[in-house]
Amino acid sequence: MAAKIIESNVQIPVRNGMIEGNLGMPQGTGAVVVFAHGSGSSRFSPRNRQVAGMLRNAGLGTLLIDLLTEEEEAVDQLTAELRFDIGLLAGRLTSATEWLMKNETTAPLRIGYFGASTGAAAALVAAAQQPVYIGAVVSRGGRPDLAGDALAGVRAPTLLIVGENDPEVIEMNRTAFDMLPGIT
Repeated sequence: MAAKIIESNVQIPVRNGMIEGNLGMPQGTGAVVVFAHGSGSSRFSPRNRQVAGMLRNAGLGTLLIDLLTEEEEAVDQLTAELRFDIGLLAGRLTSATEWLMKNETTAPLRIGYFGASTGAAAALVAAAQQPVYIGAVVSRGGRPDLAGDALAGVRAPTLLIVGENDPEVIEMNRTAFDMLPGIT
């Protein structure tokens, strides 16, 4: 019998307001995976929601978050600039991590990141900024090249996944792989 899953909508404080999220917690879980969506997407990304559902069914907690506030999202719809601000996006993941560590339900849990596209770069930068707290990073079709020098600071085991028909992103991931410190 599958574990009971408790789902809730959450708000996470960030420097310029609040970001929205969906927390899904299977009973008895020992870890939570924070999802960082790709550019122009949101916590409602069908692919990320499918992966999150599979993880919850396997007993892992999930936190799908919007990386921008509502106001920032409106600006980004016009300019498309904030979705590529990896420092800002990494800061949002750090804020989500801090929120999880202060939340009574999630504080004792291990934390991992699952990032897609530009969200993967943000996840790698955030993991490098808080190496003690992040236990794993998964990049799906990610742009780890956008993480730059932060790649050398990633201490969490890292999995880079790229589709075989995406030669440009494969090459970007190969280059990033060589910059990671060897625990991939």
